[in-house]
Amino acid sequence: GDIPEHTDTLYVVNREDKLMGGVAITTLITAAPDTPVEDLIKDSEAIPVDMDDGEVANLFERYDWLSAPVVDKNNQLVGRITIDDVVDIIREDAEHSMMSMAGLDDEEDTFAPVIKSTQRRSIWLGVNLFTALMAAAVSDMFEATLSQLAVLAILNTIVPSMGGVAGNQTLTLVIRGMALGHVSSANARWLISKELAIGFFNGIIWAVLIASVIAIWKQDFMLGAVIAFAMMINMIAAGLAGVTLPMIMKKLKIDPALAGSVILTTITDVVGIFAFLGTATWLLM
Repeated sequence: GDIPEHTDTLYVVNREDKLMGGVAITTLITAAPDTPVEDLIKDSEAIPVDMDDGEVANLFERYDWLSAPVVDKNNQLVGRITIDDVVDIIREDAEHSMMSMAGLDDEEDTFAPVIKSTQRRSIWLGVNLFTALMAAAVSDMFEATLSQLAVLAILNTIVPSMGGVAGNQTLTLVIRGMALGHVSSANARWLISKELAIGFFNGIIWAVLIASVIAIWKQDFMLGAVIAFAMMINMIAAGLAGVTLPMIMKKLKIDPALAGSVILTTITDVVGIFAFLGTATWLLM
């Protein structure tokens, strides 16, 4: 007769239904007919029945399993999990992450009532508006500088924009690493150091490039130096914020995919605007 799909291993139990190990199908059909089953058993890493489904998915990814036994607290076999079940979990988690990054939740769907969808989305749009007003308030601090040097108003969006993109690159990678179980407190310090170094080198590259463009375009070497310095500061701040925000939010039990990009954008906008206009006020006024 047929056997269940994705059956690569048969699990062996004793008289009390406690798991003893597994026998691979390939081993079973190639062994001598008179070989006792106990001689073919290999240890099988069992999944506790109360393990979180995300951790189960991580184990399947790490060890390339097709199936795994599930045991209760007494090590008695209660069933198995197969790769098709895990794929469903990964798909659900991916959908959750995508909706969260848009400020939605798992209950949100395309066909939800208009009022209900509007209410849910308005929460994070409101948070985003508040953070945008914070950035505008920083610009307002340098109104006198902007009124005397109109060119600064033209260039004022460049530094925050570059910082936002760089920060979101880091944020996305860290959130993905956390979801897959690759990021933990054990490697957090190394990861922070790495992203600071990346921010520093990216800062050098783009600071030199933007300084050259502005110096040639506006025929003003000092203005190029100002925006280069601001670019360097904001790229480093973006890397630091991108790697630390998800870790902090996880400790506070806040979904970093849901709120991380909003907070990150605020940081890069405020730091970028303050660094650019503040340095311009100091050196050019």
